[in-house]
This record gives sequence, structure tokens and C-alpha cells, in this order.
Amino acid sequence: MKNPSRLLRSLRLHRHRHRAMNTLILFGAGLAILVADPANADRVACADRTPERRALFGDLHVHTSLSSDAYVFATRTRPDDAYRFASGAGPAPMSVITQGGLVQSTAHIPRPLDFAAVTDHAEMIAGPAICTTPGNAGYESEVCQQFRAPFRPFETLEEGVAIVVALLGGLDSEAVCGKGGVRGERCLEGMATAWQEIQDSAARFDAPCEFTTFVAYEYSSNPEMSKVHRNVIFRNEHVPALPVSSRLVPSEIGLWRSLAADCVGAETGCDALTIPHNPNLSNGRAFTLDYGGARSLEEERDVARLRSSMEPLVEMFQIKGDSECRNGLVGVLGDPDELCGFEKYRTPPQTGVEDCGEGVGGGALLGRGCFTRRDFARYAIARGLTEDERLGVNPFKVGFIGSTDTHQGLPGDTEDWIRDGVQRPQRTNSFGADNPGGLAAVWAEENTRESIFRALRRREAFATSGPRMRLRLFAGWDLPEDLCTAPDLAARAYASGVPMGSDLAGHRSPASERGGPTFVASALADPGLAGHPGGLLQRLQIIKVTSDADGNAIQHIVDIAGGNTDAFVEPATCEPRGAGAASLCATWTDPNFDPSAGAAYYARVIENPSCRSYTRACLNLEGPDRPRACDDESIRRYAQERAWSSPIWYTP
Repeated sequence: MKNPSRLLRSLRLHRHRHRAMNTLILFGAGLAILVADPANADRVACADRTPERRALFGDLHVHTSLSSDAYVFATRTRPDDAYRFASGAGPAPMSVITQGGLVQSTAHIPRPLDFAAVTDHAEMIAGPAICTTPGNAGYESEVCQQFRAPFRPFETLEEGVAIVVALLGGLDSEAVCGKGGVRGERCLEGMATAWQEIQDSAARFDAPCEFTTFVAYEYSSNPEMSKVHRNVIFRNEHVPALPVSSRLVPSEIGLWRSLAADCVGAETGCDALTIPHNPNLSNGRAFTLDYGGARSLEEERDVARLRSSMEPLVEMFQIKGDSECRNGLVGVLGDPDELCGFEKYRTPPQTGVEDCGEGVGGGALLGRGCFTRRDFARYAIARGLTEDERLGVNPFKVGFIGSTDTHQGLPGDTEDWIRDGVQRPQRTNSFGADNPGGLAAVWAEENTRESIFRALRRREAFATSGPRMRLRLFAGWDLPEDLCTAPDLAARAYASGVPMGSDLAGHRSPASERGGPTFVASALADPGLAGHPGGLLQRLQIIKVTSDADGNAIQHIVDIAGGNTDAFVEPATCEPRGAGAASLCATWTDPNFDPSAGAAYYARVIENPSCRSYTRACLNLEGPDRPRACDDESIRRYAQERAWSSPIWYTP
């Protein structure tokens, strides 16, 4: 077969158009068997199917020019361009912001992704469809003319946000949408047009066994300039007629109920999950105990069950920073964590910044407002343990993924070096987030929608800060002690334990009565590419999270392999120096296990220090070509990349 990828894609389209047909197709050389039927149109058995599962890397948070905030800052990438880039099928257009203005270029991905989803804002896809379509009744409006105007640079974050907010407010007006504003006929038609393009593009580029796409969008609520956003990922091509917008459904409970009614419970083959992102910018709102005005314990349980069923993951790393943990917060007890300062959007903390405590604030999108432990995934895990004990339901049983949140339509553009002779524009501002974003990774049997979605649903997923490290975590009462030297580590661990994202049953065998559960964690370094090897690993850790009777989060950080070394980076060349490991593996038994108390455990692996790509760029820039950022000491030059597994939960 000369071009199996093209044939797969062609058959996928043919099947998409003729879903009522039951077809069995056998490819030569055993490449794949597709069984197309109305109930399961994406069921695929791949030749490289791996029963013990393999790591697949993707990006589930990508914006194109269909999002107003991307378009206004000169992005012209469409969903087709994004998927072409992510799959390695071709270049994507990109806009590079330089001191001299806007430069148009193209971008290639050095290593294609395994999966991706375009997640344009539900609230921001109607405006571009109206304002960029000549002949549309709103096209000549003053707002649309401003929207199409050339890119206008801005100096501060506040100025940039002000530009976007002003434009978005105008795009919801009757001048653009028609009578009824955001509910007007033109805006609903514009939303439908963009939504159809998103679906059609995902169908064109989904190639079972090679590259997977998901139909998706972002639900973007910004109460009091706090970020309370969620990506909505659909299992297959069966989706609601329109995405749910926070303009029309202003609460996350309303979002989940809408998806439950119009998708999961609609008996159309539709299934979906939601993934909150940037809780670090929520001013205490992301993991608040909001039960929607419930008047009884049972009503609270119903909301908790709804949330738990719809929201199995949190995106804890992306271009706007890290949402794992933060030092110095009220209600966090236990070991200090020296690695909690990684890629914070607002760092160092401003003098006098309030801790929200159990309340909420506003202004995080402008770098303002209070912090709270409810802005970070680790402490949400602890709060979930407390709620589980109170309600019998854990509303915050979330696994971890990363993604980029790119607004240039370049999924997975996280390689932290210069490519194609062009430095990628990155978010480098006084609020501290200076990274190209992270990746979502899953352990799945094969590269198909069904297999990857199942992995997301069961939380057998992990987050990386960009590199493609492979991280595994298993737990059990009687795991073999020699797993780290076993060539069949995964198969044996599945047989005698549970993987990341799972519950560890609260019963023990007689052999384990004297101790707590045993964990095995394994990490492989990113192999990188020829000429650009990945970083070596410094240490592998287990993070244990519990809570006390007062609802405080308690954290314990344990190094189980490797250790804090003298590794460093040569400032003049960005060359890494010092000892490191290509792989780390260890078993660990919790010596302080309390069988009467709930707990969650996750693994974290840390790389040796490395240069950010803009640091590399600055080495070769002098005179008028040297940006001011090259000499800005507030911008971090180096990073210790990392990966986080989803937790494993123990419930008494």
C-alpha cells in the first residue's frame, strides 16, 4: 500500500457520509480493520494495538482564527491548518510579532502529535464568521471594520485585555448580531457556520491508527475578570447542534446539565467530557464548593455526581502557567515543596496580595486579585477527599493533563528551541508565564478516538510541561518488588495493581496487612530528535495528599529515585552540564499509611535544567535586532521541565 494514510482518511470520510452502512474493510498487511456501524462509527482495531497500552501525546487546547481573540491579534490559521500542522502533513501559516511589526511566515512541527483538538471559544466564533463574510448584514458595521483592521501592538497585559474585551463586547451587539444581540439570528447562524467548519475539519483529518482528532470547543466564563474556562471534548462525530456558550448558559453546572441532556443522555451516540484550565487564574472560583443553591444534602450529592461524571480531568499546565501548587497558601499543611514555584503566572507574589480563603475574588486576567488553595489542582484533590467523606461522592476526582492554549493554531508547538530559522512568539510578560505550553498524554491501546477518549475518561493520563517524557504509576497491595527490572513491568503491574487515575480498593491481602500500599513509578526521558536530544531526568517523586478534620490539605513530597544534583546550564552556550538519567524507576511503600483515612498519590518527574528558546535566541542577537526582553532580568532564562501523573485514590 503506497499511501495508507490517504486511504484511511478517504475511507473515514466515506464512512462519515454513509454512517447507516455496516462495512467490514480489511487492509493489506494487517494495517487496520474498520467496523463501521451506526452505534460505533469509530471502532478501529489497529495493527499496532498494545494491550498494556502506550504513551500517546497530544494537545487538547488550540485556538484558530475562528476565535475572535486570536483573529484580532493577527492569527489567520484555520482548523484545517492546525490539524495539518499537528499531524505533520504540512506547514501552517503563522504571524511573528517583532519589534519592527508583524511578519508572516510558516511553521512546521518537528515531531507530529498523536492527537489534537481545536477548541475555539464558543463565545467568540460567531463574530469572525459575520465580520469576515462580505455580504453579511453585519459585515459593514463599525465594529466589524474595527475587527478587520490591521493588528495594533500593545505594551501591557492590561492594554491587550482591554482591546479584546472592547471588541468582544461590540461583537455581541445588535449591529453585528441583529435584533436580540448575542441571541440574534445572525450570531446564531455565524456560530453554526463556524461549528460546522470545526466538525468538518476534524472529520477530514481524523486518520485512525495514525492521527486522531476530536470535535471540541471552549466554554469561556470570565466573572469579574477571573478565568473559569473549560474545554469540552466529544467522543466522536455525534455532537449537539451548537456549542454551549457562557453568554447563554452562565454557570458550569448549567454547562454540565446541558451536555447531559443534549449529548450524554440524548441517545444519539454523543458523549463528552469537560476539562477546566488555568485554575491558577480563577481567584478561588475553579474549585469552589458551588452546588448551585442546593437545599439538601441529597441535592448536593446530585451536583457532585454530575460534576464527577462530566469532569474527570484538569489541565494543570499551559502557556499561562502552572496550576499544580503554590507555597504560602492558607489551609495547606505538611512538607514545603521547593518545586512549587515553577512557571507561575504571577510571581513573585505582590506585597499585600490577599488569600481568598473560602471566598472568591476577581481580576486575575489582569494580574490582580487574591489567591487561594482552590486555584490549584493539588489542593482540589485534598478538598475532594473531604467532600467524599461528607457526601459519599468526590466532586474533585480529577486526573492531570497539559496542553498549550495556543492562539496561533499551532497544536503541540512546545519544542523549546529555535526551528525553521524563526523563534516562535511566546508569552513573556511581567506576570511570569514564559513557556510555550504543555502536552496532554494518555496511556491507550491504540491511536483512535475511542481508545484515547476511554483513557481520558478513566484518567489514565498525565501532563507534561512540553517535553515527551513517558511517566507511569501503578499501586497495589502486593506489587512484585522486582518490577523495575522486569521487561514486562506494565503487564505485571496491571495484573496485580491499578494504574494512574484509578481507585485502590480499601482491602488488603494477608501478605500486606503489616504495611500500606506499594507504588511503582517509572519515567523515561524524552528522546528528542537528532541534533536536539531531550533533557536528562534529575529525580522522580511521589506526592501524597490527604486532608484533616478541619478541611486543611496535607502534602508530603518523597524523592523515590534520583535526587537534587549539581546539573546546570552553561549561560554562554545553553549547553547542559552535570549528571542525569535516561530513565528512573522505583517502588515505594507508604510508611505512614492510615487505613482509616482517604489519600491520593501522584508521581512527578523533574528534568535537569535547560534553556528556554528565547534564551537561545538572545545568544545570537545584538544591536537593534536584540529585543528588550533579552536583558529583562525578571524573565526566567531556564526551566526544569517536568511531568505529572494522574493520582491514584485510596478510600477507606
